[in-house]
Amino acid sequence: MTKLTERQIALLKHTFIDFQQTSEFIKNPLIIDRADGLYYWDTAGRQYFDTIGGIFVAVLGHRHPRLLRAMHDQMEKITFAPPLHATTNVTLDFIEKLAGVTPGNLNYIKPLSGGSEAVECALKFVRQYYKQTGYPQKYKFVSRYYGYHGGTFGAMAASGTGVRKTRFEPQMAGFLKVFPPNYYRDRFDTWEACNRFSARAFEDVILHEDPATVAGVIVEPVGNTGGIITPTDEYFKILRETCSRHNIALIFDEVITGIAKTGAMFAAQKFGVTPDIICCGKGISSGMLPLGAMIAREDMADAFYGLPEDEVQFAHGHTYAGNPLASAVGTAVLDEITENRLADKAQSLGEYLNRKLQKLKSLGVIREIRGKGILRGVELVKDTRTMLPFPELGNALKASALKNGLIMRIDPTWFAVAPPLIAEKSDIDDMCERIEKSLADALAMV
Repeated sequence: MTKLTERQIALLKHTFIDFQQTSEFIKNPLIIDRADGLYYWDTAGRQYFDTIGGIFVAVLGHRHPRLLRAMHDQMEKITFAPPLHATTNVTLDFIEKLAGVTPGNLNYIKPLSGGSEAVECALKFVRQYYKQTGYPQKYKFVSRYYGYHGGTFGAMAASGTGVRKTRFEPQMAGFLKVFPPNYYRDRFDTWEACNRFSARAFEDVILHEDPATVAGVIVEPVGNTGGIITPTDEYFKILRETCSRHNIALIFDEVITGIAKTGAMFAAQKFGVTPDIICCGKGISSGMLPLGAMIAREDMADAFYGLPEDEVQFAHGHTYAGNPLASAVGTAVLDEITENRLADKAQSLGEYLNRKLQKLKSLGVIREIRGKGILRGVELVKDTRTMLPFPELGNALKASALKNGLIMRIDPTWFAVAPPLIAEKSDIDDMCERIEKSLADALAMV
């Protein structure tokens, strides 16, 4: 455990660690000193296996040499351009590169600074789009409980994360929710039937709200905050059909699932459904710099193109949107992934990871292992007969994982891993051995 100085304690009281109580963090601090490849080291020199790329970000690991070179080369040219006056060739290169790996005709791209910005941009884009195409009454969005779409007010209103939101109420109007399929799973004989019911719930809400008032449906293809909720392919086909039938924009929040983790560049390609908009972030810069993007159907952009006096341009912007330094890194990330077929690697390595995680079921406290590619979640229960949640185990695992040198995404009732795409089978073996020991240690604590 890191030993804090009086100065560090004083400074920690002048800030906060995301979603943590500072007083508790001071008791069990983790101060990271450096990172390389798959690992972090704290200020005491202790090594930690980064099982989630920081927080689903460092898809190419830490300090990837190609990304460092791209950043260094760009720093010698230009690191910021005036966003109200100009763009740069490197930003246009990034747009072209990203458009080259998106599904369908999703070629209209606004580079941004992260996932929350991308979601906020998409919500505003859709509302303005319908105002300019003859449907000004369309403004509502339907999303899911357990979903998380970001920390800004629009993204938060689309989220269904309970106490993360209630502290900031009242929320924005016009955001409606349905439950994800795992909420109903014990009420159906098959997972497929459960998914059909859950997907059709979107249309139930749309019809009762009046389709003429609904602008968009926004979902994470794989839901992180609900425990790596992984619907069926059919679920997304039903959503696509519903949205097309009622002239509603289907938005995939791929901030976590995007950039090769699921075995395809985007989970939309993995599930075989093309949305109208994709929001991406996190892995698009592999943690080197803040970067995100809103990616829309090319034909939707026609509604924003005209004469200056028409005033139809998208009324949105950000200071660091399309930053040339971030764009250079984003292009390097995409080049590294496509040239080395790392999406294919995520598929094969993910299958190996899944087999290794399945062995944890011998502990008698695992209900389900789910996910796509290298993005995997493990649900914890008290026993596999009653399937009752086991939050005490999850809380104990938070401590035992750090003790065993693991950085994981741990919720009281599940944990997730998404190792960087530079990992090999031997690294997965090491990671899973540490996870098994951490779970055994946690079980001994509860």
